[in-house]
Amino acid sequence: MKLEPGDAAPDVTLPAADGTTVSLDTYRGKRVILYFYPAAMTPGCTKQACDFRDSLDSLTSAGFVVLGVSKDTPAKLAKFVEHDALTFPLLSDPGLEVHKAYGAHGEKTMYGKTTVGVIRSTFVIDADGKIEKALYNVKATGHVARLRRELGLD
Repeated sequence: MKLEPGDAAPDVTLPAADGTTVSLDTYRGKRVILYFYPAAMTPGCTKQACDFRDSLDSLTSAGFVVLGVSKDTPAKLAKFVEHDALTFPLLSDPGLEVHKAYGAHGEKTMYGKTTVGVIRSTFVIDADGKIEKALYNVKATGHVARLRRELGLD
């Protein structure tokens, strides 16, 4: 099931790389960019995370919070944070429950073959907890720039 603008954002309460637990409810009143990526420390996911890191000041000053979600363990996420100096929370969803709630896990086509896995996806959640944008099958490279344009930040 894919989410659409206007849908209520499914609840997110997951362990973070730093050992804390992060809940989407904590950010009520702010706009949240919640993005799902396949695996920490892989080339595309690193590029995407570093793009978010490099845009974080302007996103934060525009009122956004950025949260990344993968199926990686908190320990692996902590290595990713340290290795690439990431400055926003990375959340661990090894059971894929939150991925599935957002439609960010399922059938996808890669190199002409249908597989089941993480669908690189980004959601903008408004201050009231509703989906503002639901972007599925996004590209790792250039995605943050595209998102910034769509949000009117460039």
